Amino acid sequence: LGCHKQFVKIYRDTRSSTLELTLKQLGVEYVTAEEVQTAQAESRDAKITHWIRCLQIAVKLLFPSERALCDQIFEGKHAWKDHCFAAATSKSLLNLLSFGQAISKSKTSPDKVFLLLDMFDRTLELQSEVEAVFAGDECAENRKSASTLVKCLAQAAKKTLIDFKDSIVKESPKNTSTDGDVHPLTSYVGNYIKYLMDYQSSLKLIFQESSNGDGTKSGLVSEISGLIHAVETNLDVKAKQYKDHALGILFLMNNINYIVRSIRSSEAKDLVGDDWIQRRRRTVQQHATQYKRVAWGKVLDCLSAQGLTSSVGSATEGIAGSVGSIGSHSSTTSTSVIKASLSTSNLKRFVRLR
Repeated sequence: LGCHKQFVKIYRDTRSSTLELTLKQLGVEYVTAEEVQTAQAESRDAKITHWIRCLQIAVKLLFPSERALCDQIFEGKHAWKDHCFAAATSKSLLNLLSFGQAISKSKTSPDKVFLLLDMFDRTLELQSEVEAVFAGDECAENRKSASTLVKCLAQAAKKTLIDFKDSIVKESPKNTSTDGDVHPLTSYVGNYIKYLMDYQSSLKLIFQESSNGDGTKSGLVSEISGLIHAVETNLDVKAKQYKDHALGILFLMNNINYIVRSIRSSEAKDLVGDDWIQRRRRTVQQHATQYKRVAWGKVLDCLSAQGLTSSVGSATEGIAGSVGSIGSHSSTTSTSVIKASLSTSNLKRFVRLR
């Protein structure tokens, strides 16, 4: 019995070292969140791609091969083979998963969500194979470590989206375009939502878990709607920074129209629904009507009876002055429309007098 125990220990230690060395040759070592945090973004992205590949190699090849070897050597000794396999692979698995854990704990940035979702996708896809190769009571901790990583990546992705939504609302209102054009934040969020739709199935799983049984659809729709609402809230604040009220209205019209077009051209339209799109289109038209009333109203005021006939003796001068005023206001209004770089021909049509 003593020889058997010694053999088990030697086998366990030898195979553990061999697996660690194999993973090290693939570029996998234990890392901390601090080490990941200090890495450059490009380097970190490349490491994530490499880590996903190494994870697939380990789960599909290295660990199953180790299981087969262990089964062969300890044939008929179920307790020994399960114990040896669990002990031989535990440290290698810990080193492999440490990178994913470090990424999930590192500092949040909006773009990070796509990396987290990539990692979540791959680890979730491999989960059934992990469960199979690490079957048995002796491997319970190994299975738990792998499933914990999946949950951590899901929670990190969720937190990243929530933090991004909060940062949109808090974004400085002073960062406003001077010409009423589409704001960089609006275009960024529009593209961001488009890219999120590439991960729709993963996001549904993540928000189904976090919605406490309220349902997949409501969780994901709520998150996408929340991002859009955050942008709209920020745009309302920015519009109020314009000294020219008409230009502020034009700014809102331009940006809301951009959001509508972005949603309509992506799979997000199926989430928010036609009613949402139609409501926003009506909002754009209402802003267009309001713009015409405010901007062109200055021109029309010059054509009023008071503007032309302040007195009989000065009618000629009044007409001349009013014509000059009309030209000035018309020029200002036209210049505002031109500077605003209206994003579609429909918007240009909306703000013209008919």
